[in-house]
Formats: sequence, C-alpha cells, structure tokens
Amino acid sequence: MSSKAKRVLPTRPEPPSVEQILADVRGTHPTDPVFLLPAEPRQDHGPSPGDPGRQEAAAEERERLYRQSRSYVEMNQRLQESRERLRERREELRRAGAALERGISEMRQKAF
Repeated sequence: MSSKAKRVLPTRPEPPSVEQILADVRGTHPTDPVFLLPAEPRQDHGPSPGDPGRQEAAAEERERLYRQSRSYVEMNQRLQESRERLRERREELRRAGAALERGISEMRQKAF
C-alpha cells in the first residue's frame, strides 16, 4: 500500500519593509480599486436600522453566508483529499501497468 508522505511547507517570506510598502502605494494608479470609494449603499425606506426585524434578517443573512462559506471550505477539503487519493491510485496503476508490461515481455522472450 502507499503511505502518505509528510509535506514540508516552504518558509514564510519576510514581510515587506515600510519603504517597500510606501513604494508600492506611490506606484499605484489613481483608479486602482483599492483606493476607490465603494458605491453608495442602497437606500431602503423600510424599517429603521434599529428595527429588530431588520437586525434579525441581517443576522440570518450572515449565518447563511457563514454556512455557505463553511460548506465551500469543507467541499474544497474533500476535493483535495480525493485528488490526492486519485494521484496515489494513478501511481499504483502506473506501477502495475509497468510490471504487467515487463511480465508480458519476459513471456514473449521465453516463447521465442
């Protein structure tokens, strides 16, 4: 069977210096999305921001988005694990195919 090899992560690079950050900021274009103000929020003439119904709806939306992102992360994790299992199986099949080819070659040599 195959064993899982321990992955060694690369070392984290040093954070940029203040001078590097300032050079980056100075070198950006004025229309860079980071420096643009977001669009004005939609004016809703419904309940006031202090309204419990609106706060509850906002909390429900946050919870829905949290669950959705959590589901995405879990699915992504499962996909990565599946990809690794498939990679291991592919390697096992490749080795088995090579062994089969060697066996066939040996049988042909013995037959002739």
